Amino acid sequence: MAQAGQDAKFFQRGKIEEFRAELQAAETKDKKYVKRKIALKKIVANITMGNDMSPLFTDVVQCLGTPLLEIKKMVYLFLVSYGRSKPDQIHLVIPNFLQDCNDRNPLIRALAIRTMSYIPIPVVTEALSENLRHCLKDRDAYVRKTAAICVAKLYTADPRRAEKGGFVEMLRDLMLDSNATVIANAVAALSEIGDRQDGVIFKLNLTTANKLLAALGESSEWGQIYILDSLLRYVPEQHSDAQTMAERIIVQLQHANSAVVLTTIKVLLYLMNYMEDRRLIDYCCKKMGPPLVTLLSSGPEVQYVALRNILLIIQRRPAVLKNDVKVFFCKYNDPIYVKLAKLEIMYRLARAENAPEVLAELQEYASEVDLDFVRKAVRSIGRLAIKVEAAADSCIQALLNLIETKVSYVVQEAVIVIKDIFRRYPGKYEGIIPTLCENLDLLDEPESKAAMVWILGQFANRIDNADELLDDLLYTFLDESVEVQLALLTASVKLFIYKSKSDTAKDLVHKVLKWATEEVDNPDLRDRGFMYWRMLAINPAVAGEIVLAEKPAITTDSDRMDRGALDQLLLHTGTLGSIYHKNPETFIRNATGKALIDSPALNTHSRAALVPLTRAQLPPTAISIPGPGPSEPRPDTVEPTSLVPLDADPEHESTDADAEAETIDDAGSDDEEPTVRRRPHDSSDPYSNLDSAFGNYMADEPRPMTAGNHRGRHNDEDDLLF
Repeated sequence: MAQAGQDAKFFQRGKIEEFRAELQAAETKDKKYVKRKIALKKIVANITMGNDMSPLFTDVVQCLGTPLLEIKKMVYLFLVSYGRSKPDQIHLVIPNFLQDCNDRNPLIRALAIRTMSYIPIPVVTEALSENLRHCLKDRDAYVRKTAAICVAKLYTADPRRAEKGGFVEMLRDLMLDSNATVIANAVAALSEIGDRQDGVIFKLNLTTANKLLAALGESSEWGQIYILDSLLRYVPEQHSDAQTMAERIIVQLQHANSAVVLTTIKVLLYLMNYMEDRRLIDYCCKKMGPPLVTLLSSGPEVQYVALRNILLIIQRRPAVLKNDVKVFFCKYNDPIYVKLAKLEIMYRLARAENAPEVLAELQEYASEVDLDFVRKAVRSIGRLAIKVEAAADSCIQALLNLIETKVSYVVQEAVIVIKDIFRRYPGKYEGIIPTLCENLDLLDEPESKAAMVWILGQFANRIDNADELLDDLLYTFLDESVEVQLALLTASVKLFIYKSKSDTAKDLVHKVLKWATEEVDNPDLRDRGFMYWRMLAINPAVAGEIVLAEKPAITTDSDRMDRGALDQLLLHTGTLGSIYHKNPETFIRNATGKALIDSPALNTHSRAALVPLTRAQLPPTAISIPGPGPSEPRPDTVEPTSLVPLDADPEHESTDADAEAETIDDAGSDDEEPTVRRRPHDSSDPYSNLDSAFGNYMADEPRPMTAGNHRGRHNDEDDLLF
């Protein structure tokens, strides 16, 4: 073995002609292949540095006949890098591939089959198919586990060849292999195929799931992750099945690898939807807390991943960390992204019992130097007052103390949240309005200014000089943002309704309405101005009832994510989806969605929030429109994917007609295309036959915002920390 750092001398930029000369010189006097090995090391080092070595393709390929594993590895590495870019020369390598696939050394057999799978060229794929079939049944486990991953690569390059060749069924058989690594790789390959929109549907039955669990202890860390992740494809039919499986995997929470821990938590959260034993559910929640807290002692990057996942978990299962709010108090050296994530979790975990210590911590953060962090801390104090009524008095006092600091951005954030507090507790805290009015000059941002204007308009009957304050604010009406202009327009109308006999109020409302309807380009503002003007002109009394109608009290319900969307996101715990708080299909091309599947064991509450998951359909057939124009050939009809049951006998897998036993189904077998009735052709209407001409765009058809369409959608704030 070469010592560490011994090959660093090869990482020097070289010329193609020099490397070619070295390879040709090595053919004459090189008994132990030392010269050839050195030349290849230089070439591989240059590939690593990003230099184009493809002109050496023919020279490097000639080294494949060398019976030395180290040289073969470097040549195959070269082929992985440049094989697909040389389709006209790749046929030179096929005989060597076939020879190495039958070599006595299992490492060379696996190396050959793996390299072939990396080159998605038809001539290589064709040669790969037959050899891959033999390697999947190889006597050596290393070759079998490599071949399992190659099936997934073959499926990516040519899905129909992989299906017709029976490779998916062979992967199914490998899931029952005696070697745990082979099982893990087979599961990984099937999962990758099943995650494609055009792939087969990969499901597990109870027998197969139990066999996978038996291999869990002998697998590597990443093998355990693949096996645990595949358990989400098992749908328990009885409560006892889910409970037994949860008891078997809960020991994985003690694993040192954070990815294994998060995947185990994901599976436990999934299985809880199918359990009925309340004590076992509480026990699982209790067991999940310490591993999550342990993740917070890792580096800031792992902390952030853990915090974003915790934010989802505590919304669905608050009992997991309900007594651990102190763990999320910020440290002085935490990066800002970690601090903001902790801040949101502190708010989520706040309740009457721990509100005083959470408030004290938030007050400390409000005096920090980081401007963005201070803003979020002040806003969290207001949100805490809205969420926990018992702490509202203390939060108001804390906000007043912050306003007294006269720091501009602190005062502005305080005004924004106090507006919401007024709506949450009407008639309780209006005594602090004079304090807010004293700090009117500190407000220069649109959101805070709009909040203050709302307060002036809403409580114009209690503020003696409301008309003077509004008049001052109206000096810059035409230069303000639309948000502030809308607030000023509404506040002026409210002031007029409250003080209809005041000449100042009349002048103000007339001036604002004239600006809004004649000098402003924004259509929303102009339309609202016309609406107010007409209401006041026709019936001021009715206008007062409308504008001053009782407003619903603000609650914290808007902070909660939709239950169905939350259940969906929790199926992606430990992935990018759990960090973005978005389903992967929304930001990864061709990714398939996940959702809970209904079964007799599914809890009532989970069933009520069930999100239907539709599998992507193939595009509709070609549309024929009569009339002049070139005739286009019809696309070939795509053959449906064969049904492959996981628990069927391989010799009789095509004769099994029991649909319920099938666990790998066709991508389009779940949903059929709905039959569309066409209107009769009307010869007098030249467009009568175009009703289906836009069939490919039906996904974008405008639909009314019903409860079903709106499910899971919230304000933009739901996907952010605040």
